[in-house]
Amino acid sequence: MAKEFQVTYDCADPGAVAAFWAEVLGYRFQPPPEGFVDWAAITDPDGKGPRMYFQKVPEGKTVKNRLHLDVRSAPGLTGDERMDALEVEAARLEGLGAKRLYRLDADDENEGIIVMGDPEGNEFCLD
Repeated sequence: MAKEFQVTYDCADPGAVAAFWAEVLGYRFQPPPEGFVDWAAITDPDGKGPRMYFQKVPEGKTVKNRLHLDVRSAPGLTGDERMDALEVEAARLEGLGAKRLYRLDADDENEGIIVMGDPEGNEFCLD
């Protein structure tokens, strides 16, 4: 039997990072209970995706993520049409505070992706 899970992010500013990811994923912001300012959460309005929880930690990010999200931004698209859709989404996310890290164009084995960083530098892929 499958188990539910949530994705937990360590970050410096839980509210800001949660707001960013809510916009990226189309999730709803879930404000913390009164008196709890060191965390925030977002949830899928359709109840299909995992809850994402953001907790404040004192240390900054120092190395590449061991786990990252692939944000499906061009499902079913291939070639130039796929990369054009990814570019549009990358530009939207840059407007929200993301940083483009690099683009990998399609090759013989893989479709193209754009690797991004969230406002605190956590890597994710537009796929």
